[in-house]
Amino acid sequence: MQVFNRTTVVTQFILVGFSSLGELQLLLFVIFLLLYLTILVANATIMAVIRFSWTLHTPMYGFLFILSFSESCYTFVIIPQLLVHLLSATKTISFVACATQLFFFLGFACTNCFLIAVMGYDRYVAICYPLRYTLPMSKRLGLGLVSLSGVTGLLIALVATNLICDMPFCGPNRVNQYFCDMAPVIKLACKDTHMKELALFTLSILVIMVPFLLILISYGFIVNTILKIPSAEGKRKAFATCASHLTVVFVHYGCASILYLRPKSKSASDKDQLVAVTYTVVTPLLNPLVCSLRNQEVKTALKRFLGMPVATKVI
Repeated sequence: MQVFNRTTVVTQFILVGFSSLGELQLLLFVIFLLLYLTILVANATIMAVIRFSWTLHTPMYGFLFILSFSESCYTFVIIPQLLVHLLSATKTISFVACATQLFFFLGFACTNCFLIAVMGYDRYVAICYPLRYTLPMSKRLGLGLVSLSGVTGLLIALVATNLICDMPFCGPNRVNQYFCDMAPVIKLACKDTHMKELALFTLSILVIMVPFLLILISYGFIVNTILKIPSAEGKRKAFATCASHLTVVFVHYGCASILYLRPKSKSASDKDQLVAVTYTVVTPLLNPLVCSLRNQEVKTALKRFLGMPVATKVI
């Protein structure tokens, strides 16, 4: 085992990631490249359809537009570097680049958590107060909620990044992950990190559990309202409207909880990487493929956008 000089300041990290897989890294490169291109194309398509289809100019689709944009940026922070490292023998990243990646990753991740909660509130207003939807969910309020989500996410990311990066790193520099994340980076600090980890855990609760609980409360009211709908067809349509969003909710917050809301002693690096792949690669696919493209209004607008014939109901 290499002996590190504890007085040496670390200037770069090594992202261990998938290094142990050897020749399989080439296969992973192809898989991640295809997934990344799918994410970019799918999210760009959804954004274009929403932008140029006047029927989708409502708060709900405005939130989908912002979420698609945020998730595209979110994957851009991580996947391109991952693709380079899968083809490279050296998988190093400078300390400054690592801190920058950590900040933007956390910023977009936190913003997405808040945006998904805002979408839950939007569904609550639309289903529980359909006749007054445009009053409580005005354009001004929608812009305010989006702005608050972005600003709060970036501020939390700034605090978390500062908590981690102001510690001394003077020994091992192998990050047991394929990108700079909080837990694997903070493990490399050469001082006691107990208080810093407690502060980061508190921030994680704020970002993950508070929005998730607000979503559960919203859906409690939504389910109560749906059960009062007299027709079975009306209930089915209402539940279908919520199913896609709930899929995104449970996958997104579930993966985030596994990564950031568990005792330190329960860490398992191999499983962490699998969950991290789901959180950073699979989840960004859910918004366009599950939350958007399963929506009939979006599919109709997409056909019009592509110049395809749209079936019309004959009365």
